[in-house]
Amino acid sequence: MNKTGGILLLFSTLCFSQQNQDIEKPVRNLFLAMKNADPVLLKSVFTENAILQTVTKEGIVKSDNIQDFIASVSKFTKGDLDERIHIEAIHTDGNLASVFTPYSFYRKDNLSHCGANSFQLVKQNNEWKIQYIIDTRRKDNCREIK
Repeated sequence: MNKTGGILLLFSTLCFSQQNQDIEKPVRNLFLAMKNADPVLLKSVFTENAILQTVTKEGIVKSDNIQDFIASVSKFTKGDLDERIHIEAIHTDGNLASVFTPYSFYRKDNLSHCGANSFQLVKQNNEWKIQYIIDTRRKDNCREIK
């Protein structure tokens, strides 16, 4: 590889890394807000019309209201909720991003359940926001995520 090619590769890698950090920010802030029981930060990660859903073990999709979710998180004490994630994949196309994260969820330091989150994010006003979350929840075969 010539010098110009190496510089272009380095530049594109740095840009890709920064883009991924920008996309990860609202996802990571969601879980930071939950851990800190911070409704202001929690609300800031979502679009105005965000959707929150869960797939039950029977395959039924249940919807939750984002405002109810924010209100319920704010009732906890800082440190009570701790959802630990591992970002496995990020895919983007323009102002659309998809993030997939296995997780383990702790309530007051006790493993409650685990599963996976699938996030759809949109870039609005030069900032990534969560438009849609769908997750799974189970109590068996949980692997601990640090």
